[in-house]
Amino acid sequence: MPRINLLPWREELRKRRQRDFGIAAGVAVVLGVAVVFGCIRVWDARINHQNQLNQRLTAEITVLRRQIDEIAGLEAQKQRLIARMEIIEQLQRSRPEVVHLFDELADRLPDGVYFTQVRQTGNRIELRGIAQSSTRVSALMRQLDASPWLTNPGLSVVETRQDGATRTAQFTVFVNQVSADEREEG
Repeated sequence: MPRINLLPWREELRKRRQRDFGIAAGVAVVLGVAVVFGCIRVWDARINHQNQLNQRLTAEITVLRRQIDEIAGLEAQKQRLIARMEIIEQLQRSRPEVVHLFDELADRLPDGVYFTQVRQTGNRIELRGIAQSSTRVSALMRQLDASPWLTNPGLSVVETRQDGATRTAQFTVFVNQVSADEREEG
């Protein structure tokens, strides 16, 4: 005889399928939330790591800028020191020139002539003085021209004055001083 199953197996099958579908949907939702939460956490970690790198780079840039400023300051100080050293070296080289100048002026001064003022501007020297006659001024000019330390003598002013019985000539002579460097080159 044919067997007829009167059990509600179809309905049980439908309920089981619905329950399995609900479980699968719940698991899918939980997995989806977990994946989204995991992605958010990973991206937050990456962003935080990048922010830390940016902060470290900013700090290093600040340190490097400070060092660059310090180096620039040291370079400026070095240039100032070099300039000072050059000035000192130039002064050391020109130190004997003053001695030579006064020695030459004393050696080249003819009798009957004396200086009232000696002024130097750079290597140009202005000599003011009084001579017994204008001939003695000419002798002074020849003596200055013959000097190895003095060049290009030029007469600016000669005034003859009568002071009672004596006659004097007031003069202004310009001459250039030869530096030690120029003497070595020449």
